[in-house]
Amino acid sequence: MAKRDFYEILGVGKGASADEIKKAYRQKALQYHPDRNPGDKKSEDSFKEAAEAYEVLSDPQKKQRYDQFGHAGVGSSAASDGMGGFGGGQGFHNMEDIFSRFGDVFGDFGFGGGGGGRQVNRGTNLRIKLKLTLSEIAHGVEKKIKVSKQLSCKECRGTGAAKGSGFNTCNTCHGSGYVTRVQRTFIGQIQSTAPCPTCHGEGKIIIDKCKNCHGQGITHGEEVIPVTIPAGVEDGMQLSVNGQGNAAPHGGIPGDLIILIEEIEDEHLKRNGVNLYYDHYLNLVDAALGTNIEVPTLDGKAKVKIDAGTQSGTILRLKGKGLPRLNHYGKGDILVNVNVWTPQNLSSEEKKMFENLRKSQSFAPKPGKKDKSFFERIKEIFE
Repeated sequence: MAKRDFYEILGVGKGASADEIKKAYRQKALQYHPDRNPGDKKSEDSFKEAAEAYEVLSDPQKKQRYDQFGHAGVGSSAASDGMGGFGGGQGFHNMEDIFSRFGDVFGDFGFGGGGGGRQVNRGTNLRIKLKLTLSEIAHGVEKKIKVSKQLSCKECRGTGAAKGSGFNTCNTCHGSGYVTRVQRTFIGQIQSTAPCPTCHGEGKIIIDKCKNCHGQGITHGEEVIPVTIPAGVEDGMQLSVNGQGNAAPHGGIPGDLIILIEEIEDEHLKRNGVNLYYDHYLNLVDAALGTNIEVPTLDGKAKVKIDAGTQSGTILRLKGKGLPRLNHYGKGDILVNVNVWTPQNLSSEEKKMFENLRKSQSFAPKPGKKDKSFFERIKEIFE
């Protein structure tokens, strides 16, 4: 099913301010909140959908990528399949995740936030560089990336508690995860709330710690992560794989894997956006008499006809042979720049031959109206 537009989900325009986006999300969250719609699967899905839209549009960088590339820029189509998104649009499946991320939005709704006020641990993000060839960028690619990261402890399944052990309610905060302090000042009493220093906001204490992870719920190791790179990505673009970063202590929410794309320079083709450029050097005879040449493309080689009398600087266009447009239909072109090679280090016999041709009328330059100037050719390329 096609993903709905994030602005449409929240009911705001693209020019909406951060405050307007937050206000719109609060209204949607209030409308579809599970406490108001108990057991309503449709409302729950709408609640998650609004959270997904807000997660992207409330982040300036993710919002910019979404405005430029649509869902492919933030990978919400991948997220909707439960595979993790690129750059945002997490496709939330866990209510606890939503409440922990946007607790400030739910703070004054007047009903439960779903998380009991307890702090939910979140793992840190991982950042790696991934080098891709032009061919991989053109067609998209599946990669298996081996990363060193924090993993959920297998012995205790990330809880931090030894087998057969469990948890006690924290005596300091009585399970709330927060403590309230009242301080007297010259202007009166000031009340503040902070995470409990004893249980670190979790509301519970491990009875017997796991010996493998020493009660942390995480260990260090390596993991092979499969990722899908969409066709048309660019050098310097960042993709985010949801939930594949470092594991969080005590069974919390894992971070994301941030992938920085590095484009490997191609031996023959040079990239400019979705267009590719190729320089072909043609000898003087072939330029005068015409010939067929082979041009490298992303799918092998293409035969191109060179007409007799082709001038140096002629631009030939191979339409649709360039790179795909990310999140759009169609492809760019390959532009072939024909350079007529002037012979050097001629032999005496070759020099004599050219001397005989020097005064030939066929060798006299005769630019016509159809022959475009250098600046006209450059202007045409950029248009």
